[in-house]
Amino acid sequence: MPKKRSGGGLSPTQQAAKFLGVSVLAGAVMAGIALPAVGALGLAAKGSVESFDELPANLKTPPLSQRTTILDAEGGQIATVYSRDRTVVDLKDISPYMQKAIVAIEDSRFYEHGAVDLKGVLRALNKNARSGEVSEGASTLTQQYVKNVFVEEAGDDPTKVAQATQQTIGRKIRELKYAIQVEEELGKKKILENYLNITFFGQQAYGVEAAARRYFSKPAKDLNLQESALLAGLVQSPSRYDPVNDEAEAKSRRNVVLRRMAEVGDISREQADEAARTPLGLNVSKPKNGCTTAVKDAGFFCNYVRNVFLNDPVFGKDQKTRAKLWNQGGLTIRTTLEPQAQESVQQSLKDHVYKSDEVAAAATLVEPGTGKIVAMGQSKPYGSNAKEHETEINYSVDYRMGTSSGFPTGSTFKPFVAAAALEEGRPPTQEYPSPYELTVPSPIQTCGKPYTNEDGAKIPNENESEKGPYQLKEAMALSVNTYFIEMVADIGLCPVTEMAEKLHVRQGSGKKMPQVPSIALGTESVSPLTMASAYAAFANRGMYCTPIAIEAVTQQVGDTRKSLGVPKSTCSRAMSERTADTINALLKGVVDSGTGQQAGLADRDNAGKTGTTDERRNAWFVGYTPNLSGAVWVGSASQQVKMQNITIGGVYHDLVYGADTPGPIWKDAMTGALEGKEAESFVPVDIPDPVEENDDDRDDPGRGRDDGGNGDDNGNGGLLGGLTGGGNDGGVLGGLTGGDDGGGVTEPTFPDGFIQGNGNGNGGGRG
Repeated sequence: MPKKRSGGGLSPTQQAAKFLGVSVLAGAVMAGIALPAVGALGLAAKGSVESFDELPANLKTPPLSQRTTILDAEGGQIATVYSRDRTVVDLKDISPYMQKAIVAIEDSRFYEHGAVDLKGVLRALNKNARSGEVSEGASTLTQQYVKNVFVEEAGDDPTKVAQATQQTIGRKIRELKYAIQVEEELGKKKILENYLNITFFGQQAYGVEAAARRYFSKPAKDLNLQESALLAGLVQSPSRYDPVNDEAEAKSRRNVVLRRMAEVGDISREQADEAARTPLGLNVSKPKNGCTTAVKDAGFFCNYVRNVFLNDPVFGKDQKTRAKLWNQGGLTIRTTLEPQAQESVQQSLKDHVYKSDEVAAAATLVEPGTGKIVAMGQSKPYGSNAKEHETEINYSVDYRMGTSSGFPTGSTFKPFVAAAALEEGRPPTQEYPSPYELTVPSPIQTCGKPYTNEDGAKIPNENESEKGPYQLKEAMALSVNTYFIEMVADIGLCPVTEMAEKLHVRQGSGKKMPQVPSIALGTESVSPLTMASAYAAFANRGMYCTPIAIEAVTQQVGDTRKSLGVPKSTCSRAMSERTADTINALLKGVVDSGTGQQAGLADRDNAGKTGTTDERRNAWFVGYTPNLSGAVWVGSASQQVKMQNITIGGVYHDLVYGADTPGPIWKDAMTGALEGKEAESFVPVDIPDPVEENDDDRDDPGRGRDDGGNGDDNGNGGLLGGLTGGGNDGGVLGGLTGGDDGGGVTEPTFPDGFIQGNGNGNGGGRG
């Protein structure tokens, strides 16, 4: 403390400070403004008049950031997200006690002075000069509001926040000029309303409505006297007076506010004393922010919605613009998520795969014809707590939208090859020799330089009894590898990759499918959402529709609510109706009598395909009805777990295959999602059965089941043991890329680059 003179007067230092402060104030007042306590603050007034005149005439007031609400298709709340938890309310929706409390403690002469309280300035100046330090400020409530506008405009930029709050003559001058403008344009009631909506009350609560709900779990209009006094007291220092962490300090500050309210005549002394004796009465509501709080386990879908918003140009020309809009908030986003479908998907995942299992599962359902994503779930909960087996990686979508690069699809890719062949004029009875072992034909036409099998790569089937000729119907049901390699050699790779493009089937990294024969065997990594959307085109008789998650967005800006544009599903013809109807008939056979029988629905037309990959590292079922399409993936996100001798969802598996794990997940999810919905029918296409020359061989269950070697899901073996298909008991390649049940005996040699991988897995190649 500076020493006083022996006679009790001010020291020379204090006298000088007081003189300087009064002189600066006088000069400022003469200029038409008042600078509070500038002398004691150590601010210089030089050039203040010129700086004042040079300021723009209008205060730029950015819209207040608010919480965003994400809704499902029926209007139910999924989650709230915000950068600042704030709900803007009108003054009439704020308790009169709260209005009086904030004025009493922050600016008791608010209704008596203009933008600047000269009397308050003189009082503060004198007190600060006497104490030799800044012990009292003189900013009016209007000036505080202006400062908060500067802080709001700075957002989360620490440099800009520092500039908005720094104790400099320049900031004070700006604050004063804009305070004068605000007083002239808004009036006292609107200023008070704006102030109560913008100011920070601690505990992540911005504005009085959020504060009332945070500390007392009630709206601001219902705050009583003592609650209002508590909140008003927080404004000076939200951390110091935080009632959650320091009840005694908060109570002391609350009682200061109550006494001040009595001093200015807002309440009687008796009312103040009675209120001061009451406990704080907290009823704290924890902040519910972000997709971790999403209901119906829709956290991954919630995060997908956020990523759509941040990536789609419809919400802004660049990433920065879109992020600013998202952070500003005040949005109500109505999505495509259907509660019934979402609950069914999540329940099925929980029933079949535990969150603590070595592997994970993801499922996505899409509506054919509209592209609407009606459900999206995972067996691992959404979040960042590894101890609770949580993850923030969305396995259902590609890397750009969820940081997963997808997974090798195995035999679920083969219908795209068949569709390309049908479009090229091949009949549904197309027959190929399909020998037990096939040297990959060379050359094979591509869209550019032909593929050549320079190293003599060979593709075997499950065993020597699995040999053709096969027609398409049986080859699809049994997923015969050599058949589909011959089909690719016949029509060329260009029609296959072009069909993939028409169906928007790309690798999870965003790259187009490579023009190599192995794509027929599902070696590339693709997301479940991509697969579900592609299969939806079969259900929609050849029309592909881009997936969408958002149906409508509105934004509250000030007193108005406006609608924003949203991404629209665009539909285009990927194949003829006849081709799609034929694929439906082929894949209907898979669930009726082929490898997917365990997944088939009994009460309505349905179709689908199984697949496994990479030594049992992935298992798939992708299927659909005329009005719903879904893809289910099971596997290790790291691609390090071989699903052999493994327990999943409490069920032990010697070997996992597409029909016995993802198949039942799909079946239960679809059953619940479609309950009460119309059972529509596919357009029938009659595909004659092939004439069997050797029924004993043809009925052999080991003839190329989709999982294990390269047969199909329920067979016994498969020499490829998982290159894409497979049997239950073995497989020479031991699950190289697919085969729902591969084992492994030997590994034939493949040339480098024949089987190519991508994304999270080992490429469906040699593991």
